[in-house]
Amino acid sequence: MRGPALMITAMLVLAGCSGGSAANAPLVFAAIPTEESTSLEQSFTPVIKMLSKETGREIRFQKATDYATVIEAQRAGRVDIAMYGPLSYVMARNSGLDLTPAGALVKERGGQQGYRSYGVVKAGSNVRSLVDARGKKVCFVEPNSTSGRLYPAAALKQAGVDPDKDISPVMAGGHDASVLAVASGQCDIGFAYDAMVDRQLPDKNQIKPGEITKVWQSDVIPGSPAAVRSSLEPKLRDQLVQLLREKANGDYLRSQGYCTDKCLVGDGGYWGFVQVDDAFYNSVRTVCAVTKDKQCQ
Repeated sequence: MRGPALMITAMLVLAGCSGGSAANAPLVFAAIPTEESTSLEQSFTPVIKMLSKETGREIRFQKATDYATVIEAQRAGRVDIAMYGPLSYVMARNSGLDLTPAGALVKERGGQQGYRSYGVVKAGSNVRSLVDARGKKVCFVEPNSTSGRLYPAAALKQAGVDPDKDISPVMAGGHDASVLAVASGQCDIGFAYDAMVDRQLPDKNQIKPGEITKVWQSDVIPGSPAAVRSSLEPKLRDQLVQLLREKANGDYLRSQGYCTDKCLVGDGGYWGFVQVDDAFYNSVRTVCAVTKDKQCQ
């Protein structure tokens, strides 16, 4: 779990970053990890190198611990490009932050522009559906996580389980931590995005085949967007948006020598970005309207 001290550190670090408003000041690219990992910056390095070469500007990577930190840093002009979750993007826009969504991450070229949230339990658990979560210890990822909190909370409500009163909620701090807490028996049910359960943890041998069971999955959630600060100089802003949409993908990055062999983007191992607009996230707004979740405000 990422503790308060780490969160405060991230806020101080982001506050000290120089934004890209000055003519040749470095641009700042911020993201938060989906799991406890030291490879987040490395996973975006090919994209950052491409953006730097194309724009002629230095790009500095900044890792943060939560979306709220990124929102406030981008509002202050100290982050120029930010990776958001669908909910945190909607929250940022709801708070008055002027952003231009450049593209959403997809797992493969031509693939579905979105992903799903899973609810998982330890194999053999007596929790067989969300109805059974009543009175149980439930692992979420963090309050502002779309697949790790918002969509699961909405589904629990639809199942007649109040996520604020009928369960014992735990904020695990990461998608991997949520699943691993279930596997170790610390939580009775946990939520995480699909690739973490289907591929990332099994590939690292952190969960074994048959160790956990999926008892719920969400509808398709819009993919996580990269958003550019709209207050950037218009020519630079438009260039960054175009580059992210057209060249921030495994095919282009590999062809230009920014990476070799497997060329994936982000710590979730994505092919890259595809173009989206603000309306793409209206389904998240609909879930917020239905649940009236405080995190949507």
